Amino acid sequence: MPAPVRIPRALLPLLPMTLIACQEGGPPLPAAYPEARRVEQIDDYFGAEVADPYRWMEDVESPEVAAWVEAENVIAVPFLDGIPGRERIKDRLTALWNYERFGVPWKEGGLYFFTRNDGLQDQDVVYVAESMDSEPRILLDPNGFSDDATVALAGMSVSPDGRFLAYATSDGGTDWTTWHVREVASGRDLPDTVAFTKFTSASWLPNGRGFFYSRHPQGPDGEGDGQAQVRIYFHSAGTPQADDELVYEVDDSDTRDPFGTVTEDGRYLVIEISEGYDANGVYYRDLGAPGGRVERLFDAWDALYTFIGNEGPVFFFHTNKAAPRNRIVAVDIRTPGVWQEVVPEAEEALESASYVGGHFVGRYLKDASSLVRVFSRSGEPIRDVPLPGIGSASGFGGHADDTETFFSFESYTVPPTIYRYDVGSGQVSVIRETRVDFDAGDYVTVQEFYISEDGTRVPMFITHRRDLEKTGQNPTLLYGYGGFNLAEVPYFSVPRLVWLEMGGVFASANLRGGSEYGEAWHLAGTKTRKQNVFDDFIAGAQHLVDQGYTSPGKLAIQGASNGGLLVAAVLTQRPELFGGALPAVGVLDMLRYHTANLNARQWSSDYGLSENEEEFRALLAYSPVHNVREGTCYPPTLITTADRDNRVAPWHSFKFGAALQHAQGCENPILVRVETRAGHGAGKPTWMRIEEVADDWAFLKWALKF
Repeated sequence: MPAPVRIPRALLPLLPMTLIACQEGGPPLPAAYPEARRVEQIDDYFGAEVADPYRWMEDVESPEVAAWVEAENVIAVPFLDGIPGRERIKDRLTALWNYERFGVPWKEGGLYFFTRNDGLQDQDVVYVAESMDSEPRILLDPNGFSDDATVALAGMSVSPDGRFLAYATSDGGTDWTTWHVREVASGRDLPDTVAFTKFTSASWLPNGRGFFYSRHPQGPDGEGDGQAQVRIYFHSAGTPQADDELVYEVDDSDTRDPFGTVTEDGRYLVIEISEGYDANGVYYRDLGAPGGRVERLFDAWDALYTFIGNEGPVFFFHTNKAAPRNRIVAVDIRTPGVWQEVVPEAEEALESASYVGGHFVGRYLKDASSLVRVFSRSGEPIRDVPLPGIGSASGFGGHADDTETFFSFESYTVPPTIYRYDVGSGQVSVIRETRVDFDAGDYVTVQEFYISEDGTRVPMFITHRRDLEKTGQNPTLLYGYGGFNLAEVPYFSVPRLVWLEMGGVFASANLRGGSEYGEAWHLAGTKTRKQNVFDDFIAGAQHLVDQGYTSPGKLAIQGASNGGLLVAAVLTQRPELFGGALPAVGVLDMLRYHTANLNARQWSSDYGLSENEEEFRALLAYSPVHNVREGTCYPPTLITTADRDNRVAPWHSFKFGAALQHAQGCENPILVRVETRAGHGAGKPTWMRIEEVADDWAFLKWALKF
C-alpha cells in the first residue's frame, strides 16, 4: 500500500521559514533558529551552581514546547527535503528493503510459529504451521492495527499447549503496551484486555489457563503510573483484568521491580527482581504448595543471575557471580547455599545460554563475533555449532525435551539465514535463505584493533568496497553504543548497505560499557569511568583518520539512545574531529535524566546519580547539555527524537538542540527533527524508517560533501 504522508511535513504551512543562501548544490541554511527562551534556573549540587536555562522544555505537553518543536520541524524538514539526491537515496532504500524475510521459528504445543515480512510490509506478520514443511497460515497481522501502521506488535507469548497467543500492542511507539489473547485454532480474539504494562512478558501455565505478567498501578488520570513499581499478577484467559490476582509485590524497596517466569513443568514461578543492569535478585514461588509463599533464592545483589531452565527443584542459571565472563551453575532450591558449576567460565564471554533437548547451548562472543558451543547436562563439551564466519548468531530457544532448535546468522553484508539445528546429531540445515538485490561480494568486513587513551585495546569492525583506496577522503560513518552490558555485534542492515553503495565506509567500535569481554569490560565504562567510553570512541575515530580511511571533514558519527549520549558527548569534547553527527533519542541531560520516570532511574547502575557527589562530578564533566560552549564551531548535526518517546524523554534532545543552536559559532546547521506518532524506535513502520534513513544519509551526503 502507498506510504502515508509523513506527519511533520503536514505542519509546514503553519509557520514561516527563515532561510539564507545555500551552499553550492544544497538547500538554504537557516538564518535563525526558533526562539528558545532562556530562564534563570540555577541548581546547587554540593556547592556547585549549575545553570539549566531550558528547564521549561521538560514540560513536553506545554503549548510553548509544542510550538518550539513545530518551528524546529518547519526548518529541518524542508532543509532535508531540499538536499539533492535525497529522493534517489529513498528510492534505493525502498528497493533494497523490498525483500522477503523471516524470524527465527519456535515451537509450542506441536505447532511452529514464526514471523514473515513480504518486503515492504510495515509490520511483520505472525504465522503458524503444523510443520516446517507444511503450508503456514496467518495468525496475526499487525498491519491492520491502524491506518498509518504505527500501532505495532510489541510482544507475544504462545501458551505451552499451543491453544492461545497472548500479544501486546503499542500505540505510536510508546513503551506502554496492552495485551490481548487470541485463539490459535480459530484466529479469534477473546475479550481479554490487559493494560498498564511495560517491558513485561506473558508467562503461561502449561495448561493455557492463564499467564503471569507485571504491571504498573493505574494512575489518577486513568493511565498507567510510570513512577510506581510494577507488581506481578495472574490473568485467567477469558476474564476481565479487574479479576486478576495479585501474586507478588516488592515490600522492602521503592525502586525494585518484579517479573515472573513459569518453569516448563509448571511447578514454580521464578521471580526476577530488577534494579539496574549490574545485579539482580531471584525469588521463587512453589505453585503447587498451599499458601503460595515466595522464597528468596538470590538476594545479596552481588551479581547478575538469569534463569535458564530447571529439572524439578534444580534450577539452572547464567551468572557472572565469581565469573566476570559468565558461567552456568545449577542450584537445588532445597539446599540453596550449595552450587554446582556446570559450564565454567571460558576465555570468551558467555553472552547467553539456553537449555534445549537436555543440552546447554552457550552463545559466546569472541572479539564481538558469535561462537556457539553445546554442552551436555553435566557440562561436558560436545561440539561447536558451525557458523559461516564473522557475524552474529541468535535463537537456540526451545524446551528441555525438544530434539531440534532454530537459529539465525547474519553479518554486515549478508542478510539473516534461518537454520535448523538437530540437538542430538549436531546437524545444521538451512530452512530459510534470504535474498537481497545487493552484491555482497563487492564488499569486505575487516576487524582492526586500536589503542584507547589509557592503553586499552579496542576492536572495531570496518566494512567497505573491496577496491577501496585509502586516500583519506572516503566518507566514513562511525557507529557506537558502549553501555548497559550490551555488545555491538555484526548485523544486517539495509540502511548500511545503501551507505556502502553511496561510496561510504561503515565502522562499528566495540566500546567499553558493553558486554564484548564480560562484566569487567562493562564496568570499565560505567559511572565515574564513563569517560572511558568516549575516549574509546574518539580513539576509534582517530584510528580511521590515521589509517587513511578518511579525514575529519569526511568523518561522521552516529548513535541512538545511550549511543545518542555517546555521539553528543564526543561532539562537545572533540568537535573539530568530525564532519557530521547524528545523535538520536539520546540521554543528554545527565544531571536530571533520572527524574523523567522510574524506569530512567534504573539506568543509574551505568550512569550514577547527581545525588551522589562523586558521581555528580563525573556526570557534569561530560553531560552534553552542560558542556556546550558558546562560540564553538560544531559540525553539521541532525538531532532526532520522537514526541511519544517515554523511555528517553524527548526533552533531552530539545534541551541539547536549543543549547547547541544558541552556542553555534559558525554556519554549520544544527537541526532538530521531531517525529510524531513514534517513540524510542521499536515498532516503527517500514515507511517511517525509510523516511528517517533517507533524511540521515542525505544530511551526511550534504555535510561530508560527496
